[in-house]
Amino acid sequence: VQLQASGGGLVQAGGSLRLSCAASGRGIGNYDMGWFRQAPGKEREFVSISWSGGNTYYSDSVKGRFTISRDTAKNTVYLQMNSLKPEDTAVYYCAAGRTYTGILGYEYNYWGQGTQVTVSS
Repeated sequence: VQLQASGGGLVQAGGSLRLSCAASGRGIGNYDMGWFRQAPGKEREFVSISWSGGNTYYSDSVKGRFTISRDTAKNTVYLQMNSLKPEDTAVYYCAAGRTYTGILGYEYNYWGQGTQVTVSS
């Protein structure tokens, strides 16, 4: 599975962005799809996961503000980010996992390149 993330940019605090992760090579229907982020000087951080069975999960830092969704017809996963804060500034990565996928990076089999999100105060 090849993953291509897009949709990042510069936004003011309180604004919104929608990230997209387009998959190719395989359909995402049977994959767990996640989003991670990495801020400068910090470790990669779990953001959200959409399990193939339909459930979703969010980190406490984004719960209530971010929404993950998938469109299997377009083979794309989205991350809608609302009420953005300066601390959301990071490079955002999408990833796909085959089985037993959770919030740890090593549980994912495929990664896309990152897309930069910058939130100004």
